[in-house]
Amino acid sequence: MMKRVLILHGWGGSDYPHWQSWLAGELAKDYGNVCFPLLGNPHFPNKNKQMNQIKSILKSYQPEIVICHSLACTIWFHLCNEGKISPVEHLLLVSPPSNNCGIDMIRKFFPASPPKNLHAKEAFLVTSNTDPYLTIEEAKTLKKELGVEMLMLENAGHINDQSGYGEWDWVLKWTKERIK
Repeated sequence: MMKRVLILHGWGGSDYPHWQSWLAGELAKDYGNVCFPLLGNPHFPNKNKQMNQIKSILKSYQPEIVICHSLACTIWFHLCNEGKISPVEHLLLVSPPSNNCGIDMIRKFFPASPPKNLHAKEAFLVTSNTDPYLTIEEAKTLKKELGVEMLMLENAGHINDQSGYGEWDWVLKWTKERIK
């Protein structure tokens, strides 16, 4: 049986042609078990409401693999620090924003302390050396604080469709290696 994959978007969602919507479609093509929910009010998010929504999804869907992009990484950190979620097998954190990102609309999500326990047997971090929301130094510090491996992409911006990440073969390969 294929493992259940939960894909969590960041601020504003990850509509097509974003790599997250592309990945959900690619996994579904092979009759994969994928959940790619629209989190409540993505353009004007509420931290507590989104945390509660994700907790509900985690409880009912019980994913083995969770893939977070941007603000979803921050929410995952809050959930881990709260300690009320069950562990997953694999966690992919892509483009987490800095606690100092300075975006007024999402300021209530910060600060988010890097959790001592990511509630995952395996966790992996992907960042970019040109992410406007996380400096190279902040990425290296976060990697160390989380105690995870990190892939730093060259000139990938915020690793979204605006920076050329619609189809993203690496994330599909990473997921498929863990799905069976």
